[in-house]
Amino acid sequence: MKSEVRIDKWIWAMRIFKTRTIAADACKKGRVMIGDTPVKPSRTVKVGDTVKVRKPPVTYSFRVLALTENRLGAKLVPDYLENITPKSELDMLDMVKISGFVDRRKGLGRPTKREGRQLEDFTSHIYDDFTLWMDEEEEDDLDLD
Repeated sequence: MKSEVRIDKWIWAMRIFKTRTIAADACKKGRVMIGDTPVKPSRTVKVGDTVKVRKPPVTYSFRVLALTENRLGAKLVPDYLENITPKSELDMLDMVKISGFVDRRKGLGRPTKREGRQLEDFTSHIYDDFTLWMDEEEEDDLDLD
């Protein structure tokens, strides 16, 4: 068994990130820390280190119990890391899940079904009013369907 492993390989192997590329990018962006120091993807991790991973809105904390470079099955992960994330961080994650789309500001993202219906009603009234002002010949030339 190795005594040191690259941090990007380890967090990928522990299923914290879906791909190694995403894990390396997180390291480059300063979202992965050993102790309280942001690390590069090539930094090595040792048994006993505390790794913090920031995935907004939560910063997860893990204690390294064992090392591996190979991706593991989900059932084996607890043998290699201990989740020491504070309860307050996990509560924040629950709050975000509960709030869902409640905090979505108007105009951002895809319209809801209700907003889509309102938009359809609004635009259909505009076209109805528009066709009242046109001659019958112009209306025939205009294809609204």
